[in-house]
Amino acid sequence: MQTTHGIPNSWPPSVLQTRESIQYDRGDISFIIISGAMVSFMIPGLAFLYSGLSRRKSALSLIWAVSASNAVVIFQWYFWGYSLAFSSSATNGYIGNLRNFGLLKVLADPSPGSPLIPELLYSFFQMEFACVTAGILMGGLAERGRVFPAMIFTFLWVTLVYCPLACWAWGLNGWAFKWGVLDFAGGGPVEIGSGVGGLAFSWVLGRRHQTELLNFRPHNVSMVGLGTSMLWFGWLGFNGGSAFGANLRAIMAIWNSMLAAAFGGMIWCLLDYRLERHWTMVGFCSGTIAGLVAATPSSGYLHPWSSVIVGLAAGGLCNFATKLKFLLQVDDALDLFAEHAIGGIIGLFLNGFFASSTVVALDGVNLTTKGGWVDQNWKQLYMQFAYICATCVYTFIVTALLAKAVDMVPGLQLRSTPEGERLGMDEVEIGEFASDYIEIRRDFTDGAAPFDSLQGAFRPIVAAGDRHGHPDSDIRPRSVDVRDADGDSTNHLRPINEKMENGDRTGVI
Repeated sequence: MQTTHGIPNSWPPSVLQTRESIQYDRGDISFIIISGAMVSFMIPGLAFLYSGLSRRKSALSLIWAVSASNAVVIFQWYFWGYSLAFSSSATNGYIGNLRNFGLLKVLADPSPGSPLIPELLYSFFQMEFACVTAGILMGGLAERGRVFPAMIFTFLWVTLVYCPLACWAWGLNGWAFKWGVLDFAGGGPVEIGSGVGGLAFSWVLGRRHQTELLNFRPHNVSMVGLGTSMLWFGWLGFNGGSAFGANLRAIMAIWNSMLAAAFGGMIWCLLDYRLERHWTMVGFCSGTIAGLVAATPSSGYLHPWSSVIVGLAAGGLCNFATKLKFLLQVDDALDLFAEHAIGGIIGLFLNGFFASSTVVALDGVNLTTKGGWVDQNWKQLYMQFAYICATCVYTFIVTALLAKAVDMVPGLQLRSTPEGERLGMDEVEIGEFASDYIEIRRDFTDGAAPFDSLQGAFRPIVAAGDRHGHPDSDIRPRSVDVRDADGDSTNHLRPINEKMENGDRTGVI
């Protein structure tokens, strides 16, 4: 069969005309599809990061929460999330309408974000941003939050907080977009939304019990490193894809992201070394993420030299910001506010100084966008500041009210019980464990060895699934070699499951 450009000549002329009239470059489309897939890879990266940073007894619950929130947001975005954020017919400047409910009328028209890609692809790419934001927010659950109420909260939060913030910054009629605020890939919706939202969520949940704060440290630093590497990889699609095409601006955004991440990681390590005299892996990962967060709103506006400043500022200021939770008396266990809110604020604010119109114009679309002080656009700084204040205040108030409202619904209490917190969220919420292990002791205060000096017998070592080192109450250890006062063995070996006369069980602590 003869063909023309790979299309059979026997096909109707209408098909040929439609194919020839396609206005999108396939390279741009392919680039955004791949970038969106890279952003989706950040979800397991977040899950591993949070799991590694938590205690072992709550590690799997955070993986579940991040993964499940991804599914909830996919449904929400399809249902009405995209329409509330980006419907072009809404003119109130605050939130969209339901014109695109269920992705109706979302096909081949040019997207609200760029004429370079169709709206259907744009809706997918922006959905991944919402999924990542909700995943970050789930860090507020750490070691004390119930997962099912958190999923209800996630659906409502994306609807009432994330969608309005996205509309402000990127909607065609959003007040911040029309005013000229510079927010490239989500300093407001993603970073401030998740960071300030996480602070408010943690505030409503309340502090962990004091015993859970003693000797707290990450249970698996390897997973922290793995999660950070996955996030770094996905972030290149996050920021690079926000140029909405395979163009020089996308490459500039990727370069800026790499520089900010590298310098953020180095400066955080140096600041930690001055106190601990160790080059900590957790410190390097934290600084790397801080640099990437600050690059999110700025990477598509800055020259590489100014991204070095962004990375240095983010690594240093976010490091010091980890102390704010103690001043605020809010148990932000995974430092969502210090990393994401402060990092996003830094990137947005520095846009007012260093944003350059020449970098913006590299996409071949935004040829008239003004930069910041380097372009003598002095008013850009106060515009950025006002936008930061608006997003922070709105996010905190609405998130706190929303969390409190969900918590008041019978059966949807956001926080677990004190006993559940002691046992761990993996046991009471998930029923599975991230690691199958043999536990000698559970907490730092349990003692130095599994020996009970009062009973003169070794406590049994049991698997974590058996109440984390506490055998089931109706089962004895298989045998106990009891020695008398002079040290001789009486070899009083009792069979398993034998019960004492008073109904108690040996080996139960």
